[in-house]
Amino acid sequence: MHEVQHISIYIDRLPSEVYEFASNPENLPRWAAGLASSEVKRGRDAWAAESPFGKVKIRFAERNTFGIMDHDVKLDSGVVVHNPMRVVPNGDGSEFVFSLLRRPGMSDEQFAEDKQAVEKDLATLKELLERRS
Repeated sequence: MHEVQHISIYIDRLPSEVYEFASNPENLPRWAAGLASSEVKRGRDAWAAESPFGKVKIRFAERNTFGIMDHDVKLDSGVVVHNPMRVVPNGDGSEFVFSLLRRPGMSDEQFAEDKQAVEKDLATLKELLERRS
């Protein structure tokens, strides 16, 4: 069993609007600097991008009506990191939830850094989407 941190942020936009933007891999460089630091390009079976930790391949869950945006990130080393991600209704807006799973061998410091990176990315997403309304 792995330690999990559920990181969430309220976004004052409809869940369908948040999902439409955040589930589009081409938008990742605009808000998810912790994952994509370059243009995200469609490959045969996955999306590809440069990240702060090297080249990655990203596979998203199929589009759905439940707000599920789970995605697997394959690192150059071949390690695959599963990232559960959701948008759910919360009042007149949305709650965006990212579940950060602690990888085997990850130090407390590395886990804390990952958490901070996710929090920063979610704050960027919030600012970007709320500014668009």
